[in-house]
Amino acid sequence: MKKWMLFFGLVFAIVLGGCADTDDDMEETGHYSDPGIETAGNVSEDTDKVEVTMYNQEKEAVGSAIIRPVYRGVKVTLEASDLEPGTHGFHIHENGVCEAPDFKSAGGHFNPTDAKHGFDHPEGPHAGDLPNIEVDQEGNVFADAAAEMVTLDKGEENSLLKEGGTTLVIHSDADDYESQPSGDAGKRVACGVISD
Repeated sequence: MKKWMLFFGLVFAIVLGGCADTDDDMEETGHYSDPGIETAGNVSEDTDKVEVTMYNQEKEAVGSAIIRPVYRGVKVTLEASDLEPGTHGFHIHENGVCEAPDFKSAGGHFNPTDAKHGFDHPEGPHAGDLPNIEVDQEGNVFADAAAEMVTLDKGEENSLLKEGGTTLVIHSDADDYESQPSGDAGKRVACGVISD
């Protein structure tokens, strides 16, 4: 009987020791580590966020966006002012260049999978399609947008930090989520370069 008690006591001590190491990992890194489990959703070691300054057609700064990795894709937090009130299309574009006043240098929507535009299109959306934003009567907007099909991890086909970068663009009109190639969202009224 004493041998069994000694055996269970030893097993219990080993288990407690393992738990202590795990708690130490949690305190030091903010998450439990297990070399046998892929820790999907952790912040990239290279890039934990990207800050983007948004400029209008007169080359004046009108706001900023912060892009952070999340469990699936990235979260884009936009804060801007001096915009026309109403609903506006908001997209990630394929080139990291914002030449005013038309911002055509930003190219088309970021679309590494060659999909159709729009959340309502059966063959869409583009990886760079984002939900419309609502600008209040004072010309201000604060919005969070999820972009599940992109990443900040360099070297990936769908990375926003690809060679040459990408851009965030605000359009003059609402995106109808279906028309090709860009949702009939009108002119490009603000632009910001996404780069590391």
